[in-house]
Amino acid sequence: MNLKRLLRQIHYWMSLAIFLPCGIIFMAGIFLMLKKEISWIQPPTVRGTIVQHMPDISYAQMLRVAQRHPEVGISNWSDIKKIDVRPDKGMAKLISKTGWELQIDTANAEVLSVAYRRSDMIESIHDGSFFTGWMKLYIFLPTGIVLIFMWGTGIYLFLLPQLAKRKKSKKKKAKQKL
Repeated sequence: MNLKRLLRQIHYWMSLAIFLPCGIIFMAGIFLMLKKEISWIQPPTVRGTIVQHMPDISYAQMLRVAQRHPEVGISNWSDIKKIDVRPDKGMAKLISKTGWELQIDTANAEVLSVAYRRSDMIESIHDGSFFTGWMKLYIFLPTGIVLIFMWGTGIYLFLLPQLAKRKKSKKKKAKQKL
């Protein structure tokens, strides 16, 4: 079996093996690219009253404000997944483990926005950790590696006819000179 045929067979069967994980990765990736454009995926960032300013409120005040919004699901510090303080926008985002996001003005502790945040879940789908921990390492990571190999073999198979034409053309020109 020649190299061209072998690479075509490898390319063919690998594409079948990674069909489903690639579809998931691609679809989730498209949603992640659009997360700032579509508020359903990630709530838009709202500006506070004072920007470029150190926060005037404490983390304890932020927790008290979050506790007043039961839909967010924050009753104590262990319910908070992350806090994203944006001094340039005069606000802080408290993101709960339930997926809700609460945006608070860092000057006066006013609630700017309360919305469900889907981008973190979509990101976990994209990297495979959403399904189970082992899928990320044993399905999605090999899929990425296989895609890199398929990219290389695809480039080779694409360029092969051009290289053959060039070689044939050189031989033809060499025969004409004789």
